[in-house]
Amino acid sequence: MRYIIRALKYFLYIVVLLSIFIFILVLLKLVDPDISKMFRNGYQSLWQIAAMFGAVAAIYPLFGYIRRGVIMRGEYKEIAPIVKDVMSSRGYVLEKEEGEGMTFRTKSVAAKIMKVFEDRISFERTVNGFYVEGLRRDVVPLLYSLESRAKGEEEAEVSDHQQ
Repeated sequence: MRYIIRALKYFLYIVVLLSIFIFILVLLKLVDPDISKMFRNGYQSLWQIAAMFGAVAAIYPLFGYIRRGVIMRGEYKEIAPIVKDVMSSRGYVLEKEEGEGMTFRTKSVAAKIMKVFEDRISFERTVNGFYVEGLRRDVVPLLYSLESRAKGEEEAEVSDHQQ
């Protein structure tokens, strides 16, 4: 169900963007405001464009969202502050924390709109870290940040124990 809702959101988002783009072109008098003259096939083109946008919107959630694991050793009490700090530095706020799982949303209203209100990143605790779920373009760089930060914390603990 969530997949269908995401696809519908992206379809509407694409339609709104195209409408704004066409409106601007009409205002600048770069195109004729009559649809039958604006497009080669006139009103028939609207259905063709909608079908093309529908296909793109139907496929995008399949590639745009991922669920990946990040290795972060330690107790939840030790690594949760690291996750919260990294997410805060990336412009996210904690939405909810249930048990050993966390959900974050972006602070920026503009970012929420650009992401079609699909800005949620979820952390589900595993034995050696978390499963992170969200937009691919947000999750992939986040995983690198979390892993490098966790690795840095581990190296600092090892050097403290050696001294």
